[in-house]
Order: sequence, then C-alpha cells, then structure tokens
Amino acid sequence: MKQPIIETERLIIREILTEDAEGMFELDSNPNVHLYLGNKPVTTLEQSLTMVAEIRQQYIDNGICRWAVVEKESGKFVGWTGFRLNSDIIMNGMENVFDLGYRFVESAWGKGYASETAFACMDYAFKHLSYDPIYGAADIKNIASNKILQKVGMRFTNEFDFDGEPHNFYSITKEEWNNMRT
Repeated sequence: MKQPIIETERLIIREILTEDAEGMFELDSNPNVHLYLGNKPVTTLEQSLTMVAEIRQQYIDNGICRWAVVEKESGKFVGWTGFRLNSDIIMNGMENVFDLGYRFVESAWGKGYASETAFACMDYAFKHLSYDPIYGAADIKNIASNKILQKVGMRFTNEFDFDGEPHNFYSITKEEWNNMRT
C-alpha cells in the first residue's frame, strides 16, 4: 500500500491507486451518492479506471488531487477526500481554484468521516501546501456537505449556478484557519 499522506484516529488518507478502481466503482455507481452531483453515476468499471487515471495524472501535473480514504480497522476503501485543482470547470465564475471535496460510500455515511478528513486535509494544506485561500462548493440542497464546509471554518461567499443547480460557494484563508485553531 502507498504510504499515508495523512492519518487520523480511524482513517488513512493516501494517493488513489489503480487498485482502488473497484472501490471507486462502488462509490460512483450508487445513485444515492450522486443525488447532489448531477445524478450521473458511472455504469462500468472502465469509467472508474478512467477516473483513477485522471486523478493520477493530476498528481503528476499539479502535485495534488483527491486522496483515497481507507478505514484503519477494516482496510476498506471508503471514499476520497482532499483537494483538486478545478481547471476544467468554472466555480463561481473562477477558474483554477483548489477546492476541498469528499465523497464516501453509502455504508460509511453518518460516521463522521467527511468531517474528520476535511479537518485533517485543511490542516495539512495550510501547513504543507501553498493554497490560500481554499474553496469549497456544495449543492444548496446537500445539507450535510454544507454543514461540513461550515464546520471546518469556511465562510459562505455567495450562491452560484453549476450545471443548472444552485450551489453555495465557500472560502477560507490560512489566516482565518490559524485564528480558528488557536
């Protein structure tokens, strides 16, 4: 297994590997997972393999992309978390922004993994990476995701349209993060 980038009490956060494609397929083929993501679940393992290859290419091109989340106790891939350079989509009228994201298999919902990884990723980013500010976005109907972005200290900036759906846009600076943590 690839060395962890971050470890929390219950989780290992590491690079997404080709062998994670089956876990990614479990995650992204579930319509419930895609409820607030445009309702476009994947239908083949090949689509997940392509997604993994794109993520791995972002590691090469940008030095960062989403990371796999693995339960320490079970060793099971339960989702992904971390940052992505959004250069292919426009978020809130902005291009080339680093945004915090997370997505988990349905069986991992309600365990606090998204909050746990979001805090760990934000801490890592502001200590080891040069992203400032960091952004986040969530469909306005996705109450849980909006709460997590707020819980990690992001402040609501405004609402914007993404693929025909209203989304909330958030941001936090390194200074705001440091002030919140002291």
